[in-house]
Amino acid sequence: MAELFPLAEELSCSICLESFKEPVTTPCGHNFCGACLDETWTCSGSPYRCPQCRAVYHVRPQLHKNTVLCAVVEQLLQAELAQEALPDGWTPPARAQTPSAAHQVACDHCLKATAVKTCLVCMASFCQEHLKPHFDSPAFRDHQLQPPVCDLMRRKCPQHNRLREFFCSEHRECICHVCLVDHKTCSPVPLSQATADLETKMKHKLTVLYGQINGASKALEDVRAKQQAVRETAQKKVEQISQEFLEMKALIDASEASLTRKIKEEEKRVTVKFDSIYQILLKKKSEIQNLKEETELALAKGDEFEFLEKAAKLQGVTTKPVYIPKVEMNHEWIKVIYQSALDLKKEMKQYVKQCQDKAKEPTCPGDPGEQQPTTPHKPSYPMKKVPKEEKKAKKPSIAAAAAPTSPSKVLPSTSSEQSANLKQVPEGATKMTPLQPNAMFLKAKVLEAFLAKSRAELLEYSTKVILDYNTSHNKVALSGNYTEASVADTPQNYRPHPQRFVSCSQVMGLHCYKKGIHYWEVEMQKNSFCGVGICYGSMDRQGPESRLGRNSASWCVEWFNNKISAWHNNVEKTLPSTKTTRVGVLLNCDHGFVIFFGVADKLHVMYKFKADFTEALYPAFWVFSAGTMLSICSSK
Repeated sequence: MAELFPLAEELSCSICLESFKEPVTTPCGHNFCGACLDETWTCSGSPYRCPQCRAVYHVRPQLHKNTVLCAVVEQLLQAELAQEALPDGWTPPARAQTPSAAHQVACDHCLKATAVKTCLVCMASFCQEHLKPHFDSPAFRDHQLQPPVCDLMRRKCPQHNRLREFFCSEHRECICHVCLVDHKTCSPVPLSQATADLETKMKHKLTVLYGQINGASKALEDVRAKQQAVRETAQKKVEQISQEFLEMKALIDASEASLTRKIKEEEKRVTVKFDSIYQILLKKKSEIQNLKEETELALAKGDEFEFLEKAAKLQGVTTKPVYIPKVEMNHEWIKVIYQSALDLKKEMKQYVKQCQDKAKEPTCPGDPGEQQPTTPHKPSYPMKKVPKEEKKAKKPSIAAAAAPTSPSKVLPSTSSEQSANLKQVPEGATKMTPLQPNAMFLKAKVLEAFLAKSRAELLEYSTKVILDYNTSHNKVALSGNYTEASVADTPQNYRPHPQRFVSCSQVMGLHCYKKGIHYWEVEMQKNSFCGVGICYGSMDRQGPESRLGRNSASWCVEWFNNKISAWHNNVEKTLPSTKTTRVGVLLNCDHGFVIFFGVADKLHVMYKFKADFTEALYPAFWVFSAGTMLSICSSK
């Protein structure tokens, strides 16, 4: 029977949470207690739903008893009764044989002393002194004695006024020998035998109850443990969703900033042209004004010779009417930009609606109150067939549709063939097809968004970094609860480890990062010979190629005396000098880049690497000069 215990949960009704009682099977294949399912369907009414999978039946199904399942449940219950766990050292209590001090019986003869025996023939209780005749005289030898009885009148049959000496289990009452005539179809037994039998049964029942209480206590603990696990799982998923939405917000903010910037650039282009035209017109107006004044002066001259000389000169000066060249914003380009925002909005609405429709499906098939379609395994939102031609032209992603290229690459400077293609697009069709960015463009937009973030925004991705003792070089001393690394005065006696650096005085972080966005800051007390970076766990631990940045498995920013450089794959990029003593490292595993910031009153970007990371990444540090110390800053 022990092999049935793991099936206890499967043999339980999901409505009453107890073992099946007369189980029935629904057409969808699920089992419930017949009474539980009947009450559920009676209360809910039509249409009838399966409480487990929520399948809908417009006509109430005819259900039949599952006889095989009944037999299995019966065997399980018998096995459980035989295997009930009891507290250590517990035994059923024995039945009390004498009355307690609060219910002591007085001697019916002297009415003073406490009775020690009750005679069921004399129907009286006697103390030790007045009980002597029952022991000394042969006349009392056949009298039945027993422990003192409080109420002797209850021992008499009220109908026949005789002593009740038998017990009828069928009617659950004590009877006298005259009553045996009325109970001849029953099976009466003497009181002593009935008492012994019932005492044995009550002890067994008490044993079962103790075992069930123990099982209930364990079940309560199990429910609390599962409840706590559900809370932890839900909290973890909430944090993951929050992280995903933070990234989506960053993408949307970057798209908004990009589109806004392009509109501003177009506005600036047209405004600059208008400024130039204004200056030309202003100069032309001034020239005409001067010519007018000179003409008026010539007409005012009285000397005929001077008038002819001046007038002839002015007559040769010609002027043209003021002309304003046609300058306007590229409305087609503005329309394309605005259309990209509308497309993003439309596509987001579609995705949000699909997510909401999917979220309506129950995650756990037994949850009551969940609404589910008639066919549980099909999505609840309509699916329409898309022709192959439309599939090819479908937008790659939500965020990708939000960032068109610059106007100089689309309208003003496009080839005649591209312009013709743009003109052939119908008015109601999406005009973003020539502008669709690829995955690299999306990564660039995400990188651009993080480069523009403030320190407070970056601190939202803070990660606690702890240095790994097993990777530390013998010249690197660790302190501050493994958050500080410095050059030791004497070699450290670290035990050998395959992950330990042998050639370069370096140390790695304890935890690796495979996905997500992570940010940490490092404080440098003496930034003359040190480095801060990231690396794969597979990076070499010995040889010149094991130094940060001197291989393809690491990226770093390094201070070598007064020189600052960025290193990767043994390629150096000299960086501008900086007085900052704190470095922030932002690692985005999902979009493939790492940014090193100089942290002061304001953040400034020291260098950024873009790479398609193929392994888990670890924080890594290099210290060389005596007195150099790197401290991992607290995430708070």
